[in-house]
Amino acid sequence: MKTFTKLAATIVCAAALVTPGTAHAADLNDPQLKDIAMQLVSSAENSSLDWRAQFGYIEDIGDGRGYTAGIIGFCSGTGDMLDLVRLYRDWQPGNVLEKYLPALERVNGTPSHEGLDPTFQDDWHRAAQDGTFQGAQEHERDRVYFTPAVDRAKQDGVQALGQFIYYDAIVMHGDGWGELDFSGIRRRALNTGARPPALGGDERSWLHAFLDARVWTMKQEPAHENTTRVDTAQRRFLNEGKLNLERPLQWHVYGDYFEIR
Repeated sequence: MKTFTKLAATIVCAAALVTPGTAHAADLNDPQLKDIAMQLVSSAENSSLDWRAQFGYIEDIGDGRGYTAGIIGFCSGTGDMLDLVRLYRDWQPGNVLEKYLPALERVNGTPSHEGLDPTFQDDWHRAAQDGTFQGAQEHERDRVYFTPAVDRAKQDGVQALGQFIYYDAIVMHGDGWGELDFSGIRRRALNTGARPPALGGDERSWLHAFLDARVWTMKQEPAHENTTRVDTAQRRFLNEGKLNLERPLQWHVYGDYFEIR
């Protein structure tokens, strides 16, 4: 879930190189850690650790972003669903979702379902059985959210937990559009005087400041005002010193208990 925008093509680079030893202990690109990251997001987005079961997920959750769907919450009102369906068309012309491209173009930036109902949800479920569409979802997740977040985090000198914290923030808030996006959260944290390790700061202090800024941002939108995915998950891991997402991980999100051993 994210606000009406696509992720900006560029993210401001750190003013200094990564401090030796700050971001090399673990990398979220490691397949096992990446899978943990996907499970953590899925616990918040879908109340399940089985993120691979979410390719066919689709509903309007009433947040003003139209339909939210797939493994990362692509939204019909924010542009990323449109880009996904365009990619699917390019990879597999004539697929079951291609006919909705004109409607997705019209509703982009709005919560409208015009031109999508009443068949779009059923056709999304049908497309989700196609390995090509599943691959397109993973490609767009990485291109738009995962890779930019992890790259930015590594530039800031934070380890796997911090990389996940950045990723979860971009998933929910997007980037490149204004004060309440990912870069706005990072700026708010910097304005407190906290600094990431790459700029000479303490990693835990920086991540606490970032999470404080994230919580403030979430509370500006009614759809995001429940901050448990930060308070009883990410903050818990940080307080436990699990900077590399060391297992076991135990957390609560929206009242549900989860565990990865």
